[in-house]
Amino acid sequence: MTLTATATDEFVAALREQSRRYHDRHPFSRRMNDGELGREQIRCWVANRFAYQAAIPRKDAAILANCPDREVRRRWIRRIHDHDGTADGEGGVEAGGIEAGGIEAGGIEAWLRLGGAVGLGREEMEDQRHVVPGVRFAVDAYVTFARTRPWVEAVASSLTELFAPDLMAERLAAFERHYTWIDPQGLAYFRARLTQAPRDSAHALEVVTEHCRTPETRAAALAALSFKCDVLWSMLDAIDHACADR
Repeated sequence: MTLTATATDEFVAALREQSRRYHDRHPFSRRMNDGELGREQIRCWVANRFAYQAAIPRKDAAILANCPDREVRRRWIRRIHDHDGTADGEGGVEAGGIEAGGIEAGGIEAWLRLGGAVGLGREEMEDQRHVVPGVRFAVDAYVTFARTRPWVEAVASSLTELFAPDLMAERLAAFERHYTWIDPQGLAYFRARLTQAPRDSAHALEVVTEHCRTPETRAAALAALSFKCDVLWSMLDAIDHACADR
């Protein structure tokens, strides 16, 4: 059974309603944005969050591998370039990208530079020695989900990007206001996501509404987005516990 336009609007509204479960409401995120974290706690968060940042291209590659739609693949592959950069040093977006001497290097590089800005060495970021088991488990679960579930469900799980721009804007303002010891150049990742996330979420929402036209597929998409919210929340649970005594 194909649903009506009204049902589609209700579906999109239900997807957006998942914002109530987004990790911006987590107590750790609230304390960070209120300027209540110490330097070691910020470093703990940056080091652990890198495990997620580093996994994003693998998640997107899994979606590409399962996706039979050429036009979707053509647009989705840009996400990998945004995070990995490319062999010739390009990546990110035309405006608001991650620039290094005029060359855009991608989101992973930007997060490594955030690590440097908070006092973490590149090697200790890249080898993920500070990543706690709960974060590692949540990240692996997300990549496995993208690899093993139907590709449209994996796309739906990415729709947390609908909620990301507000969080990124709030986080950027909070870091500039409360954590002035961090080199402002290290905050380039957040600035880039202000433009990347709306672009990416618009495409993902287009794909999900086009391909999820029955009650069953729409319920699966909602469950996928709920799962992704659980992944992000679980990561902060683990980080909050790890940072408690720092």
